[in-house]
Amino acid sequence: MAISDVDLASLLCSKICHDLLSPVGAINNGLELLEGETDPVMRDRCMDLLADSARASADKLKYFRLAFGAAGGFGEEVDPAEARQLIETLIDDSGKITLGWALQNEALPKKAIKILLNLTLIAKEALVRGGSLDVGAEKGDLGIEVVVRAEGAKIALDDAIRSALDGTIASADLSARTAAAWMTRELAVENGGDLRISSPSATELLLGAIVTA
Repeated sequence: MAISDVDLASLLCSKICHDLLSPVGAINNGLELLEGETDPVMRDRCMDLLADSARASADKLKYFRLAFGAAGGFGEEVDPAEARQLIETLIDDSGKITLGWALQNEALPKKAIKILLNLTLIAKEALVRGGSLDVGAEKGDLGIEVVVRAEGAKIALDDAIRSALDGTIASADLSARTAAAWMTRELAVENGGDLRISSPSATELLLGAIVTA
């Protein structure tokens, strides 16, 4: 299925706006509460709310900037430690997910890091009741292999997102909700690789991709 760069950019912008509505809305609510609050204790709580929401907004923007955008320019390599820091910040928001990390310190091409961040985001959102998230990548004979595994009490992966990942999505189902998954698959395929997803399971999700080195 073909989609223009402009359409993809529009859908990804919609996703970013959707995901930022909650923390930015919390900032607005905190400011409204602070404006009419005179109790020192409550004002301190409002300030805490503002600080937490501002930090969450900044963290998400940093994640999206590398996962979807052109952070650092084009064609450069990225230190996996940067990706790990972004992922740790992402899962710290919930407090219900533990991270397993299996990457060496060697820098990886940005295209591989983008795939890793997007698959991690998809897997994290599927862990609706928390659980474990294992992330790995290594350079092999065929290229760079990326693997993300989510395990928890309940895995909830939208059928349309699954279709975007396995390449069977219909044009009508491509939306802000599925754009990141579709982009991730295209990024792997356009770089001489492929993307695979495990069969539906209530407790486990395995996502893998390979791109040429």
